Amino acid sequence: IPTEFAFGKPGSASDPIALSDNRNPHLAWDDVPEGTASFVLWCVDTDVPSRPDDVNQAGRTISKDLPRVDFTHWIMIDIPAHVREIAAGSLSDGITAHGKAALPGPGGARQGLNDFTGWSAGDPEMEGSYHGYDGPCPPFNDELLHRYFFRLFALDVPRLELSDDF
Repeated sequence: IPTEFAFGKPGSASDPIALSDNRNPHLAWDDVPEGTASFVLWCVDTDVPSRPDDVNQAGRTISKDLPRVDFTHWIMIDIPAHVREIAAGSLSDGITAHGKAALPGPGGARQGLNDFTGWSAGDPEMEGSYHGYDGPCPPFNDELLHRYFFRLFALDVPRLELSDDF
């Protein structure tokens, strides 16, 4: 994923991670199944360390053998069936300390909380409710290359009955 779509990017020797542009990428799809009433979009990193002990710690390494967990970077529901693309930077363009508000997506789609909400808990400079897209920021000291999956689900219902902080 190009750095303009990342939350963090490689920094300097003294500060190995720098904040990036954090723009949502352009996404487009077709070949929609018959009967689709809405879509759900999920962006997930399946390679996040299961323990944060060594994350971004100088002189330490996160072993590739450490068990991994999913980390949601973006979850959006109720995307209308007629929508076929999301423009780059249309729903995220920069980092918002303490999290972005739950802004509507295309056609009134709803953006849920991503896992930066839990990750930043306890950090007075960043903690908050992170709605919408916040891009990759893999630990600089991880032996494992992180993979990011954008998954689109076609649903046969127009709306999911979930709170705005789903």
